[in-house]
Amino acid sequence: MSAWPAPLRALRWPVGGIAGAWLIVIVAAALFAPLISPYAYDAQALKEAYGSASAAHWLGTDEFGRDLLTRLMYGARTSLSVSAIAISLSVACGMVLGAAAAWFGGPFDRTVMVVVDLTWSFPEILIALILVAIIGPGTTGTMIAIAVAYLAQFTRLTRAQIMTLKGETFIEAARSLGAGNTHILLRHLLPNAFAPVLVAAMLATGDAIILEATLGFFGLGAQPPVPSWGGMMSAGSALVFKAPWIIVFPGLAVAATVLAINLYGDALIAELDIRSKLRGAG
Repeated sequence: MSAWPAPLRALRWPVGGIAGAWLIVIVAAALFAPLISPYAYDAQALKEAYGSASAAHWLGTDEFGRDLLTRLMYGARTSLSVSAIAISLSVACGMVLGAAAAWFGGPFDRTVMVVVDLTWSFPEILIALILVAIIGPGTTGTMIAIAVAYLAQFTRLTRAQIMTLKGETFIEAARSLGAGNTHILLRHLLPNAFAPVLVAAMLATGDAIILEATLGFFGLGAQPPVPSWGGMMSAGSALVFKAPWIIVFPGLAVAATVLAINLYGDALIAELDIRSKLRGAG
């Protein structure tokens, strides 16, 4: 097997390489937006409003004369960071809850699974809308809403992995050598359960980007003048016949990014031997 880690080996696949290249470009644009963007994201030039693509504004301008390319790059900062942080929180909390429920069992396991199954029965968008309505609009509320919306998925997945792993021979060997519950959970079970959770988290990030864009479209995400892809599409929806580029380019950015995440995720699944990782003794 190659010495390169699986995420890099996935780039060798043609589809994985193309998808990975797009993700690198969009992440770099988001990270370095203040350095490479030609204008400030909130700089208005009303005389240039509704301008089509030109040498000065490669993707045109919006209803306030703001450069669309600049706002797309800053919108990537908002949409990608909110989605990635939310999924990371969901993974961390879900793995802790799922591992504890599977390991300790009994009433605690039943209580956790009842709550998880209850949230699992509702669509993520409904849970997110309810939580944002309670917490309030903005990036913080959106992150919390997305994290809670996907918590059930990672809790159930982690619990299933731990339930399978805790009966393995290497766990019995660790216990016979005097290892305590905390040591077994942290050093043996969670590391071996992480591979499938990592793949699921990456694929869920694509869904989270769509969910963030949906909340932004409804005006519940990042608040103006901070750009987000969903907020930009919302502003452009009323101008689709007058200046279609205002809604088309953010929509293409969302579609291309989510598609790239899913295609790269498929390549990663092909490269990542999850069964082998699950059988390995930490």
